[in-house]
Amino acid sequence: MIDLKALRENPQRFRDGCAKKRIPADIDRLLTLDEQRRALLARAESLRAEQNKMAKECGPRIGQLKASLKKAPPEQAGAIQKELDDLTARPAALKGQIADLETQLAALEPELNTILIQVPLPPDPDVPIGAGSDDNIELRRWNPAWFDTARSFRENKGFTPKTHLELVRDLHLADFERGVKLAGARSYILTGDGMRLHLAVQRFALDFMVEKQGFSPTSVPVLVREEAMLGTGFFPAGKEQAYLVDESHRAGPDAAGKGQDLFLTGTGEVGLMGIHQGEILDEAALPLRYVTVSTCFRREAGAAGKDTAGLYRIHQFDKVEQVVICRADEAESRTWHQKMIGFVEEILRALEIPHRLLQCCTGDLGFKNADMIDIESWMPGRGELDAEGRPRGAYGETHSASRLYDFQCRRLNMRYRSGGEGGKGDTTFCHSLNNTVLASPRFLIPLLEMHQNKDGSVTVPAALRPYMGGRDRIG
Repeated sequence: MIDLKALRENPQRFRDGCAKKRIPADIDRLLTLDEQRRALLARAESLRAEQNKMAKECGPRIGQLKASLKKAPPEQAGAIQKELDDLTARPAALKGQIADLETQLAALEPELNTILIQVPLPPDPDVPIGAGSDDNIELRRWNPAWFDTARSFRENKGFTPKTHLELVRDLHLADFERGVKLAGARSYILTGDGMRLHLAVQRFALDFMVEKQGFSPTSVPVLVREEAMLGTGFFPAGKEQAYLVDESHRAGPDAAGKGQDLFLTGTGEVGLMGIHQGEILDEAALPLRYVTVSTCFRREAGAAGKDTAGLYRIHQFDKVEQVVICRADEAESRTWHQKMIGFVEEILRALEIPHRLLQCCTGDLGFKNADMIDIESWMPGRGELDAEGRPRGAYGETHSASRLYDFQCRRLNMRYRSGGEGGKGDTTFCHSLNNTVLASPRFLIPLLEMHQNKDGSVTVPAALRPYMGGRDRIG
């Protein structure tokens, strides 16, 4: 959620932010509603102050008049009663005026809040302007010593590569037909060494983040309330991508109360960020560094006909996710952003996967990010076809690192108090960042395709062998 004070001070920044991200939001209407709300609040506060002052000033006099009325002769009683009625009527009139203002505020708030949660976080000034992913800018790339992505796979390794579809078929690593039978399109079953490799890459990534980087391993729910999705910025934009568990209509007519709708999360970020929702943290405890492994669910709405075969674009997958919650300092946020990207680069190098970093342009940032860096891994089974009808190889997204400043924490009402543990300083909204550590089974695509051998087997990278019972080869 954006800061309304910042919007008032510089509305053009938010208008420009909407335009750069190509996300519509009625900034002018929001400013009008905010102005009306502030005027109503100021008027109500003024009337309450007047009400309190009157109570202090008139209270004793009302007591005196009531006492006098009991003893007053008939010819004086009328005047006393009139003064008493006048004094008691004034607070009642003020109370009515305040109630009327509160009614106006209550009527105004829903529209204001509806527009407010639709305003995207403006991109940072150094983010390149662009319409979509085609306008993203490559920052750098890395290849292992034995592979050059500028050359064909055959030139690098001396044989024509199989795609991951062919590898999982020949090595019995996955069963797509039975997966579709069970759960429909974009479903799969990992089998044998496919399942073992899936678990191995996740455990390697988790151990790397915990043992080498000091992150705290944390489990999170993957079935959450709507406020968790709203608080993390995945709703209202992106709601069409989430699976709904419709509990509000499940209760029968005789039930004491209806259930609350729940949603399956598309990333462990939702659960990790929701842990401290509504809390005030101690500044000394920051930064909080969490890592989780969670099953993720995405409807992939609007992706019909796109990467429909294989493990690339699927409805259910497992992801190791990292989240950092730090102080409200832009320099600190930027430093953590680079560190989190560096963690992933170290993992990819340990697994000898060619990859590149892309600076996302404004049109590809999404609703909640001030900046985002994508990491794409080289997948020999993707890309344009050569003269023999075989893929030439291409990069495919495997990671995404986001910097959000206080956007999520403001929506989640997550703050910290300065002054050390138990301090009594002011409260400030935290900053948050997130990045994929490793998502599987998509990551199995570059892993299998890059490490395949001429005889159809796949070499297990040295870093994964402890997680595969010491084996150095599949097949």
